[in-house]
Amino acid sequence: MEDGTLRALSYCERTVEDDDYDVRQWDTREDCEVRQILDRIADKWSLLVIALLDCQSLRFSQLRREIDGVSQRMLSVTLRHLERDGLVSRTVHPVVPPRVDYALTPLGRTLHQTIKALVTWTEEHQEEIAAARAAYDERRETMEA
Repeated sequence: MEDGTLRALSYCERTVEDDDYDVRQWDTREDCEVRQILDRIADKWSLLVIALLDCQSLRFSQLRREIDGVSQRMLSVTLRHLERDGLVSRTVHPVVPPRVDYALTPLGRTLHQTIKALVTWTEEHQEEIAAARAAYDERRETMEA
């Protein structure tokens, strides 16, 4: 295989020297695993589920009450995807009525730390971002006038 070529269409790891690395490579192909994983974990419902499951397991109904605006179907789909990706575990208790608990797996807990860092960064810089937005909006209004 030649330097700088990909092994397969879905292989998204760096194949050239760091100086030549194009971060957009994973963003241009639909079959890229990195893109699929980022799309999954970065959606708003997944982020909220992962945040809520930190340090505790919750039942479906508890999650639904805590996540404002999520439909029953969307929460089911989100939990199924997170379980498939190994980020959330699902435990069915043999009682009547059936009880199902969801919890972060060890892999999910590692992701939670990353999400927590992102939230912390956002909190620390929210005023700067608000100021930048206001300045941008003002420039746009001036240009459109």
